[in-house]
Parts: sequence; C-alpha cells; structure tokens
Amino acid sequence: MDFKNPFVIIFIAGTLFKFLLDTILEFIDYKFRQKHGLEIPTELEGLVDGPTLKKTCAYENANYFSGIPYSLLSLALTFALVFSLYFVFCYEKGLSMAKGNSYLTILLFALFVSIPSIILSIPFELYDEFKIEKKFGFSNMTLGMWLLDQLKSLVIGLVLGVPLILVAVALMNHIEHWWFFLGSVYIAFSLAVSYIYPVLIAPVFNKFTPLEDGELRERLFALLEKCGFKASGIFVMDASRRSSHSNAYFTGFGKNKRIVLYDTLLKQLTTDEIEAVLGHELGHFKKHHIIKRMCVMFPLIFAFLFAAWLLIKIPSLYSGFGFKDIDFNGFEVKGFSGSTATLFEEGKSIPATLQYVGIYLLSLIFGGFGPIFSLISNTFSRRDEFEADKFAVTTCAEREALVSALIKLNKENLSQIQVPTIYSIFNYSHPPLLERIKAIKACHGNQFCVPLPGKSV
Repeated sequence: MDFKNPFVIIFIAGTLFKFLLDTILEFIDYKFRQKHGLEIPTELEGLVDGPTLKKTCAYENANYFSGIPYSLLSLALTFALVFSLYFVFCYEKGLSMAKGNSYLTILLFALFVSIPSIILSIPFELYDEFKIEKKFGFSNMTLGMWLLDQLKSLVIGLVLGVPLILVAVALMNHIEHWWFFLGSVYIAFSLAVSYIYPVLIAPVFNKFTPLEDGELRERLFALLEKCGFKASGIFVMDASRRSSHSNAYFTGFGKNKRIVLYDTLLKQLTTDEIEAVLGHELGHFKKHHIIKRMCVMFPLIFAFLFAAWLLIKIPSLYSGFGFKDIDFNGFEVKGFSGSTATLFEEGKSIPATLQYVGIYLLSLIFGGFGPIFSLISNTFSRRDEFEADKFAVTTCAEREALVSALIKLNKENLSQIQVPTIYSIFNYSHPPLLERIKAIKACHGNQFCVPLPGKSV
C-alpha cells in the first residue's frame, strides 16, 4: 500500500468520513429518542398512546445497538481487505484459475471480493430477523424460509448480474469509448428489469392475487380512472407470510404496470384510508416524479461512467492499492503477457480485466462520500412526498383519512414520530410523520405548506 497515493488518501478519508458521520447521526437520534421519544405532540394527542411510543423507542434502540458492532466490524473489514492486498490476491487468483480468459477472470474476481462482506452480514441479518423482528411481533419467518429466500436472491442475482458483467467486459475489450455504450446498456437493462419484475421476479418470493370484488375495489378503480392511470390490475401480496410490516407500491411500466397492496395493509386500514394511500401513490404518477427522476439519473449514469473511463487510465489508481507488479503468468491479456509494472511503464492500454478492477477500486475510493449524494437525493424525494400528499388530499378530498392512515402505518411499523432534522435530511427519503401531518393540515385550497428546513422538530 502506498499511503501517499492520492487515491489511497481519498479512500481512507471517505471511509472514515462515512463511518464517523453515520455514528454521530445515529447517536444524535438515540439521544433525541431518549429525551423526546415518549412525548406526544399536540397534533397527535388522543391518536398516539404512551405504550406504543415506549415500544417504538425500544424497537429503534434495539436496531441502534445491533448496528453498532456491525458498523465497527464493517469498517475494520474494509481496511483489513485493502491493507492486506486481498483484492490483489482475488485478481491474481482469478487470472490464474481462468488461465487469462478476461471474462472468467472478472467473474471470479467479483465472486471472491463479495465473499467477506457476505460472511460478515449473515449473523447480523439472522439476529435482526429472528431476535429483534420476532421480539417486537413483526417476523413470521422460519429459518427454512429465510434460507430459501437467500437462495432465490442468489440465483436471481446471478441470472441478472452475470450477463451484465460479461457485457461490460466485452465492451471494455473491444470498444475504446465503452463508457457510452455501457451506460446505454445499463439503462436498457434497468428498464427491462423494471418491466419484467412484476410478472417474473416478484412472484418468486410472494403470491399476488387480484383484489377481490367489493366496495374497496370499485372505489380504487374509480380513483384510477379519475386520474387517468392505466394499470394491469390491483394485486394483494401475501406479505404476512414473512412479516407484519405493511406497505403499498406501484411497480413495472407499460402493460405490466400494477398496484400492489400488502395483505397486512388491508387488515390495518379502512377503505377511506386505503383510498387516501392510493391517492398519494397516484400523486407520484400525476406529478411525473418517476420520469423526472429518470431524467436526472440517466445523464448522471453517463457522467459517472465517463469519469470512471478517464480515471481508470491512471496507473497510480492501481499501484496505490498494490497492483504494482502483477505477473500475468504468461497468459496473454489483450495482446500483453508481461507484468503490470511493464504495462504502466510502456504506456500501453490497460486490459479489460484491470479496467473492471479499476471501476471496483473507484467504488471503494468514493463510496465513503455516498452520504452527500443521499442528502441531495433525500431532499428531492421528501419534496416529492409532500407533493404526493397534496395530490391525495385535493383528489380524494379526505384529508383526515390520509392523516389517520399515516398515523396507523407509523404505529403498526413502530416508526419514530419525530426525529432530529440533521438525522432526517441524511437518512429519510420520506418526511417524518409529524412534518407530513403539519403540511397536510396546512393545506388550504390550492396552497400546500411545506415546512422550511430547520423548522421541523
């Protein structure tokens, strides 16, 4: 390791920045919960009770204390893997086993580098599922179901991920300006997955049945027609098989576009409240939030890939992390069979296998600055949520139904009513309950009041 290397310095700074920021924010939220967690705001008097708030605090505290050792071990593991040159070992091992084949080399590299984090996360996932979630009455999972879900996720990940990796390597092997083509492929791939997800992927994990005939179905379809939203149907998901958490969402697009309601949601909310929840989701559609987000994300994908294309050409990116003198063991890699040291000295083009490693190293180097992007993303996401609430109120004309639905969902999921503003802006894509209620109640006619930054509790 070269600790004077600018890429290594940025990696260390970013990794510590994220760890310290997350640790401080979680501690601030914990202390806030200790001080205000049992307080019932004026807006919620008579709607929230002390025992529920006490249980909510206990649930949040359990998750907080469970996250501390995982955060520490994750930090230690990250530094240990980098400083021990584990990623160099993964590349050399993959190169040797694949006998120079660039496609197999990268598949093996991707497999090897993922193993440590998977091993670390398994015991914490089991503890969260079978200790915390069961203790607070959420989890209905059995060990067999959990293992089967993991196997299904692994298979689907391989089916979707392997072809994408192979395409990336092929583009890097044969096209100089691969960043543009890879960006195009990734966007097309993402859209394709979104299209097939409702009918091919989601049913692998859950059973989806059309909403039964009755007043609720009639009112929901009437609302869809009123809003001009065409869907392949409204489906009920058997979420209660695994958890008592509740939710509703839109998924897919085109003829596969559908609305999904958790079966737990149908048990917890009234018809008026479910209609208000659907009105909120329709607000995202009518306000074109998804389209607007795509218009931002797609150019960013090309921008990030272009930046990566430039950075992975810099030899110090590799040498700083120990890829100084890798012997290709006589295997010809894109017309070259010497060592990386010779490769860099002669200024030859970097093989696709190393380019892929370079992209992985960039994800490590700049991954620590993810909270900054989360802050920006969450700001726009919360704005969209306020707009969707406004649409639900003005369309369904049931302000109180939306408020009561949000309160019930918050109580059933044991979510905090109010959180520190600094914690919210970094970690919440949705506004905290109290902020949403205040904004909904402040809605008059065509005006919708969104709390100013720093004014929320």
